[in-house]
Amino acid sequence: MLVKTYCAAVSGLETTTITIEVSMSRGVQFHLTGLADAAVRESYDRIKSALQNNGFKMPMMEITVNMAPADIKKEGSAYDLPLAIGILAAAGKVDPTRLPQYMMVGELGLDGHIQPVRGALPIAIRARSEHYAGLIVPVQNVREAAVVNNIAIYGMESIADVINFLNGDTSYQPTVIDTRREFYEQQNHFELDFSDVRGQQSVKRALEVAAAGGHNLIMIGPPGSGKSMLAKRLPSILPPLSLAESLETTQIHSVAGKLSRDTSLISQRPFRAPHHTISQAALVGGGQTPQPGEISLAHNGVLFLDEMPELSRSVLEVLRQPLEDRRITISRAKYNVEYPCSFMMIASMNPCPCGYYGDPTHHCVCTPGQIQRYMNKISGPLLDRIDIHCEIQAVPFAQLSQMQPGEPSSAIRERVIAARKIQEERFKPFKGIHCNAMMTEKMLHEFAEPDDASLDMLRMAMERLKLSARAYSRILKVARTIADLEGSEKVQSMHIAEAIGYRNLDRGDWAERGI
Repeated sequence: MLVKTYCAAVSGLETTTITIEVSMSRGVQFHLTGLADAAVRESYDRIKSALQNNGFKMPMMEITVNMAPADIKKEGSAYDLPLAIGILAAAGKVDPTRLPQYMMVGELGLDGHIQPVRGALPIAIRARSEHYAGLIVPVQNVREAAVVNNIAIYGMESIADVINFLNGDTSYQPTVIDTRREFYEQQNHFELDFSDVRGQQSVKRALEVAAAGGHNLIMIGPPGSGKSMLAKRLPSILPPLSLAESLETTQIHSVAGKLSRDTSLISQRPFRAPHHTISQAALVGGGQTPQPGEISLAHNGVLFLDEMPELSRSVLEVLRQPLEDRRITISRAKYNVEYPCSFMMIASMNPCPCGYYGDPTHHCVCTPGQIQRYMNKISGPLLDRIDIHCEIQAVPFAQLSQMQPGEPSSAIRERVIAARKIQEERFKPFKGIHCNAMMTEKMLHEFAEPDDASLDMLRMAMERLKLSARAYSRILKVARTIADLEGSEKVQSMHIAEAIGYRNLDRGDWAERGI
């Protein structure tokens, strides 16, 4: 008897429907074809034990299983459930008439319980596009998959539940989630707030400008000045995610297996802060089995690189292309995948190896050569891609001791949202452009062209600071954002002046003058 069950393979964010064909004949062997990896080949032992512990026996016949398309590599343990159901259906233990209506995924434990899998959300989207009546997933993945509407999502705890369901038990009901209500309820709940930060008005202003235009930013200051504290509060002033952005972000975290059991849609912008010992593959993605890296997990959110010069030079340099293209293509001998990575990069660093260069309260013990080598760990091309360079000093005791809280994140966020709405309206005709940081050179001439006085000021800054052409573009983008925050239609000289002030590390005398 020939029986077919259906599941899916996930590669990157792309999903392919996999048809599992099970045929039985006289004999005692088990054959598995279709480019299955070791985890899939080992499924026979898991299936055999799971069936025995749930009152069934592995049929004593020759079982041939083909996983089509046969030229796509099948990886992981998510095929256990459809393989087991296909074997039982071919043996007459499961009604095969309902199998074409359902796609199913799940790893089997030896006791028959179904373990969670990665990529349940993109698999649910694929099942709906293929017009399946329903999708059967582990109960731990049911909220994640139930985000997709117009398809019934069943969360099952064990293989016995799946067998009963396919044999006509009507007590199992699909999981229904009010996605929009849950999404909008959780958008404005932040544990960290800018009201907790005393002083640092200039840095708060720089972060507001960065949030309003989607700009990359680096903070330079001594230890304990509040760099990490400020960076962790940045998501609280960013514009809320749209449903489309949330769905795309959730898919990436689903593929990476980073969603908790209670999560349906990610409702707040991601904040990723990898340790400085991170490898290239962990940062951009890849590995023996392709997985999203930290830059993709930060998609539509923030990637925070604390103590940036402590990261390996080779790791930092791989950020160049993703920062420009906002997508990363990972090409290896056995696969080629692409992940989105449109993120804000926020970095922090000390001004020197000891951390106290230019600090009026501590004595720096570093030589000029040590300071220069430390600064040179971040290459010029990478610095060019960071729009805002912000110097930060430790807060004096007089400000720390004030009981009056700072401006709350909600007030700053309102100004950021207002500026982003101006940009959304401006870039409506341009596909894939949502904020000023994404503007092309042609758009700069159209929307951020400075007047004569501003042009003279910019020319003088370019000559004195020896800025690159990319730095010129960054200044115009930041100036356009500052103008949007003030509701100005034109970029004026005061906007250009503030934007030039955010290019501190471009100054040739920076390492000689102190902070």
